[in-house]
Amino acid sequence: MPTPPPTGPLVTRDTVSTQLRLLGVETGEILLVHSSLSSLGWVNGGAVAVVRGLLDALGASGTLVVPTQSGDLSDPAVWGNPPVPEEWWDRIRATMPDYDPLITPSRGVGVIPETVRTWPGALRSAHPQTSFAALGTRAAEIVEDHALDCRLGERSPLARLEKLGARVLLLGAGYDACTSFHLAEYRIPSPLVRVGRPATGGGWETVTEVAITSDRFDELGHDFERDRPVIRGRVGAADARLFPVADAVAYAERWLPLHRPREEDFPHPAA
Repeated sequence: MPTPPPTGPLVTRDTVSTQLRLLGVETGEILLVHSSLSSLGWVNGGAVAVVRGLLDALGASGTLVVPTQSGDLSDPAVWGNPPVPEEWWDRIRATMPDYDPLITPSRGVGVIPETVRTWPGALRSAHPQTSFAALGTRAAEIVEDHALDCRLGERSPLARLEKLGARVLLLGAGYDACTSFHLAEYRIPSPLVRVGRPATGGGWETVTEVAITSDRFDELGHDFERDRPVIRGRVGAADARLFPVADAVAYAERWLPLHRPREEDFPHPAA
């Protein structure tokens, strides 16, 4: 049987930029984008067209930021999707390539962030597992000095985005993808974990970190949208939401201790 034609809508670079402006995206602002390409419809030019549309909406003075996480650079002992045999663990740790911001691909965040990561002029932060990439006038200021023992906390691009008045754009993505909520986890009582990863220059290292999880972020997002001003609209077929990073962090700081307390989830590791 022949493949049925796409149902659409047909989305172009101009569609993206025009509908983002109608949503409220402003020339010159800083935008942290979480996205799903497939949610938009049939996009002529795919992720490249979407990135161009985002840059058009922001203008030459704006800055586009995306998560470029590489969670596969982690301890195979905690892998579950899929797990690997325990007898492989030591060999995997010994041979895992270390993080290189220029060549390490992003994973699990979609094709649009990966397209931004490889865009001419893009800059990427230094954390081997939770990096961000940025394009635009404030890119260097946002991604520089991402502390290697601070995945999504005060010494990460998230805190700089908050300080600079950036906004979040959920473009076909849900609140479970909203990394801004993680910054709140660093400001409330949270368990610590030992995080294993390849060390820069070779070998293996383990650092103590705040335990982060997106568990119940969908519920948090529902309540946030009910109680705080969130701009809603559509880009192509995708639901779009626009709100300040600072609003999301402040709301999560109050919501998480009440609805998802975690002080006793895990024992604090030895220093």
